[in-house]
Amino acid sequence: MYAASREACARSREALRAALTGSDSVAATTGSELFAVVAVLDDQRSLRVALADVSVPGSVRAELSERVFGGKVSPATQAALTTAVAQDWSRTADLVDTLVLLGQEALLESAADSGRLDAVEDELFRLGRIISDNPDLEQALADRTKPADAKRELIDRLLTGKTESITLTLAEQVVTRQKTAVGVAFDELSDLAAARRDQIVAHVRAAIELSAQQRERLAASLNRIYGKPIQVHVQVDPSLLSGLVVHVGDDVIDGSAIGRLERLRRSLT
Repeated sequence: MYAASREACARSREALRAALTGSDSVAATTGSELFAVVAVLDDQRSLRVALADVSVPGSVRAELSERVFGGKVSPATQAALTTAVAQDWSRTADLVDTLVLLGQEALLESAADSGRLDAVEDELFRLGRIISDNPDLEQALADRTKPADAKRELIDRLLTGKTESITLTLAEQVVTRQKTAVGVAFDELSDLAAARRDQIVAHVRAAIELSAQQRERLAASLNRIYGKPIQVHVQVDPSLLSGLVVHVGDDVIDGSAIGRLERLRRSLT
């Protein structure tokens, strides 16, 4: 995002936090309704352009959003939406993407309020790994020629009764409004959940499964390096032969046998 949109996004997130002052059902309802608003804007180009048109005063855009959505969404959702559309956005897409983010954050807030955030985060990570490791499934969910309803039905069959309801809602939104690789989108959601708990995520590929003690030692070591609590997500990858590859944000720590062999190869050329 350009500077204007970054500032607009920050103000919108503050408005959402102020609006979510109630039980977890308030946050859950707000998240689902924001996703529904996004679906409307995706379908109606003229409306989404009008709501982000910086040549029109923000107060006028806010009034338009209230005329369109007022009475159809909860007060918390309307408050967050009104604030968002009143901001000046660099691009129309930035407004819509921020509304998606607000919906995700509201649902994660609901999970936190009900003590289920850890479970949702873990499920999102595991789902991302399952999809990334299953090319046929990833292709089916990424197929842009397939109707959104068909993708939703597929993800529902996979997850209904097996995950938290919030995980299912988040997953449905990812696969029906795909903007990045599906596996990457779930990783980003998992990271967002960790950030909600003021943690950062280490994505670890290991040649063999790590014991609980090994995970704890790794998390403690990374905590010392980064100075923040670390949530460690481990994916077993036998192709590494031995050792680990750790991704924390843009940082990569490659201690695998394959990595060492590659560094040796480069030193000899």
